[in-house]
Amino acid sequence: MNTIKTFFLIALLTGVLLLIGAMIGGVEGVMLFLIIGLALNFLGFWFSDRLVLAMTRAKEVTPEEMPELHKLVEEQVYLAGIPKPKIYLIHDQTPNAFATGRSKHHASIAVTEGIMRLLDRDELGGVIAHELAHVGNRDTLIMTVVAAIATAISMIAWMMQWSLIFGGGRRNDQGGGAASIVALLVIVIVMPIVATLIRLAISRTREYQADKPGAHTSGNPLALANALSKLQRGNEVRHLDVAKERLEPVSHLFIVNPLSGEGMVRLFSTHPPIEERVARLEAMARELPPRR
Repeated sequence: MNTIKTFFLIALLTGVLLLIGAMIGGVEGVMLFLIIGLALNFLGFWFSDRLVLAMTRAKEVTPEEMPELHKLVEEQVYLAGIPKPKIYLIHDQTPNAFATGRSKHHASIAVTEGIMRLLDRDELGGVIAHELAHVGNRDTLIMTVVAAIATAISMIAWMMQWSLIFGGGRRNDQGGGAASIVALLVIVIVMPIVATLIRLAISRTREYQADKPGAHTSGNPLALANALSKLQRGNEVRHLDVAKERLEPVSHLFIVNPLSGEGMVRLFSTHPPIEERVARLEAMARELPPRR
């Protein structure tokens, strides 16, 4: 059901992009924005992982440098049945982790120093299993596609905003000019909000979908539940030392939202509520006893 929902939302997001193209240039506009979307997806497919790792200042670590972390990842990849990803460390005391990469064979996992200090071995194993589930589910590729389309919509809205400011919507025919201005306002104001809500809905769906196999493969849903609760508290107390404008585009990759918020801000959160995720994991624990 989550997979069907994800692809429905991706189709809807693509439809928003093509609708903008139709509003601006008819059939030619649809074709142009389809090409733009494909180009951004191509660039994201090949370069997004390197960009994310650079933005978060993650550094690759060898088995000699961090033998315990590598051993833990090796245990979890054996259980998950996927190739071992590259392992990166972020020198930051905020507890968090993420996975990136275009496929199972080209994947990376990054953890912060803070998460290794905060969690015990079972809890960290649950986090690693969750991130490997993202890799196994191809979530990193899916979210790259989603981010590329959403970025295209934001760029178009930004360009149309300047067109509106400098009178791009005016025409000789009064009725046509009014319709043009209304269309521009819809593109500038409504479409980016719709695209953002769809992108965030997809991100939240993929988090739920990674929690379940992550808990199954690690064999300890309660360890992952405890880890999520600790990570939420840790990120409320301390934020990653990365500028918000650099962190926001990649916040959906982290296991817990590095940009905390309450109230209406949760509507625009990249992650589902921790309380709901913990409740689902606790329900799983009642059906799946931890491994001994």
